[in-house]
Formats: sequence, C-alpha cells, structure tokens
Amino acid sequence: MRDFIQDAPDTYAAEPIPDEAKTAIDALLSSGDLFRYTSERAPVALLEEEFAQLLGSKYALAVSSCSAALFLSLKALDLPKGARVLIPAFTFAAVPSAVVHAECQPVLVEVDATYRIDLQDFEAKIADCDAVLISHMRGHTSDMDAIKALAFVYDVPVIEDAAHSLGTTWNGQNIGTLGHVGCFSFQSYKMINAGEGGIMVSDDPELIARAVIMSGAYEHNWKKHAIVGEIAARWQNRLPLYNLRMQNLSACVIRPQLGELERRVRDGRANHDYVAAKLLASDMFEVPAPLAPELRAPDSLQFNLRGFTDAQAEAFMAATTRRGVGTQVFGLSQDNARAFWNWQFIPGELPELPKTRAMLARACDTRLPARLTQSELDFIADAIIDAGHEVRGTDGAPNQ
Repeated sequence: MRDFIQDAPDTYAAEPIPDEAKTAIDALLSSGDLFRYTSERAPVALLEEEFAQLLGSKYALAVSSCSAALFLSLKALDLPKGARVLIPAFTFAAVPSAVVHAECQPVLVEVDATYRIDLQDFEAKIADCDAVLISHMRGHTSDMDAIKALAFVYDVPVIEDAAHSLGTTWNGQNIGTLGHVGCFSFQSYKMINAGEGGIMVSDDPELIARAVIMSGAYEHNWKKHAIVGEIAARWQNRLPLYNLRMQNLSACVIRPQLGELERRVRDGRANHDYVAAKLLASDMFEVPAPLAPELRAPDSLQFNLRGFTDAQAEAFMAATTRRGVGTQVFGLSQDNARAFWNWQFIPGELPELPKTRAMLARACDTRLPARLTQSELDFIADAIIDAGHEVRGTDGAPNQ
C-alpha cells in the first residue's frame, strides 16, 4: 500500500530566509544595536519607509504583531471605553481579543457561505456601532465598496485586518489601504515570514502619531519618526505606553523578503487556482469565486463540503490526515480559534448567528504555500478528492 504520509509535501515549511537577511543579521549582531531607537536609520525605521512605499501609504508603524497593530489602531482612533466595534463572525480569535483589550465591545456580524460579510446583517448593525474592523479572513475580501459606503453614511472609521491579504488588491488598490488604517502580519504562515511581527499603515498622520507614542516611543524617541514628529510632540506624556515595538532583528528578516512578494503572490494565486479547479471538477466541493474587483494573494485554500453530514465531515478530516494532507473544518475542529462560539472572553451573551454557524460546519481549510511544485499540488488535490470518495463513495453519494 502506498505510504501517503511519506510522499506528502510539508505545507508548513517556510521558504528559506534570503541570504541578504543573514548578512544584515550578522552585521546587526556585531553592532549589538537590536533596539529600534538606537538610531534614526535603524532597520525597523527603514522597513517602515519601504513598506509604506510598497503599499502606497503615507505612513507605516512596525510593531510586535498584527494583533498589536489592531489594538493600537483602536486606541489611536480614541474610541470611548465600551465602544461597539463591528467585526465579522468568521475571523481569528486574536481579532475580538484586540477589541476587548482596547476596552471595546465586539459586535459580531454574520458571514455567508462565501466567507464574506453578510451585507444585510452588516447594514442592520452598523448604525449602533462606533467603528468597523473588517477581517479579510484567509484573504477573502468582502465587498469593500459597500462597506465603505455604509461606513461613510454612519460616519464610522474602518480598520482593515489584512493579516492574510498582503498583495491582494481591490479595484487595483492594495488591501489595507482602503480604510482609515490597515494591519498586516509577518507571522510564520503569512506571505512574509518573520516568525512574529506586524505593521500598520495609514494616511492619517494624527492616528499614526498617537500609535507611535503608545507603541512605546517613550521620552523623545518619537523624534526618530520624523514624518510625524511635530504631531507626536503634542502627545508627549499624555498617552499610555504599551511597549509593542518591533526589534531590529525582525526587520532584518523582513526587509529582503519585500522584493519576493510579487513572485510569491503570483505563484500562490496560480497554486490556489490549480487545486481549486481540480476540486471544482468534483461535485463534492465548492470553492467560492473571488468578487469582480478582487485580485487575491492566497497562500491557503478554503472550500465547502457539499452534501456531507457532520459525521462524514469529521471522517473527511481524518481521511485527509491519513493521506498526509492537513485539513480542518473550522466548525468541527475542537476548540478552533476561528469558531465564534469559542470566543467566550467576549463580554455578554454570544449571538446565535445561524448563517455563520452553518458555513463553519462545512468550510474546510488547507495550506497551499507559494513554494509548492505542480506534483505537490497534484498530491494535495488527489488526497482531498480521494478522501471525499472514501467518505462519500466513489460516485460521490453518501456511504450507507
């Protein structure tokens, strides 16, 4: 019998860190200057300049994680304690956690079978909210034109959680630059890998200046952010310091990878579309199509199981695992951090959200990093399809 596990590609292994990063790290270690405020031209400061230019934003602030960026965005908007922040019910637990940490109240909005905001529920809830935090979860972009239009009507700021969307565009504009502030992740499983790390971008100098102070620019270190120095001076000693800075080692790892982003986006999209086409040829799976203005930068694949019972969906996850391909059904994986009913830290009673609950019960996820070869993609697609046939029968009908 074929040894599936031995043949399976490792979808969790990252691409090698460029040699340029290793050279920069060696020089940094020789200098001992790991703190970002040792000099005005420290690697973190250079990363902020380069990332803002890459995204087409005026300002960027590098921090310890995307969660830190989300938290600082909420604090920098100067929302009142208890402010109601509208978020998708399909996101990672770090998103409502950032809202709670900022002393705000998450308000969950329904997400449909395409993994996007249900606009009818969104419109019904936005009038009673103080801010909108849109997660482009797993890189799926909700209708940002409609969301921005409604946010304008109700005069509420929009924060973009673009942790999964670096390189994605909407009508040709980079995701993360559509709202008041956009937040990105450099965690190991993202397009750019620093192990941990995050960055926020904005065209609002007041917002960035406040975030600079609160990120940990104590005493007069804000002066090393020359682009917002005069504004930041007004907030000296008036804002709390949360010490969420990025250190120079992380910036040395990230900066050489910015030049790799275009290739990774191109290859990641091709990989996604190749496997998606194979799955769509079977009536067991559904892969939601992108919206017309959206050009995605995926590094994973999401698909819905069609006609599976809960027991069959559980059996499907086990069957793919035996074949060496990790899949998870978001709503059936124990203690999954993307299932809203597990966010029991949110104050108050969690809503029922039947649309989101039904989607999560059949929405499946598997990693597809940009570095995979066609033979590895074939292995993954075949493993998923074979697992489906094992559970459902060779004709796709449920086994009796």
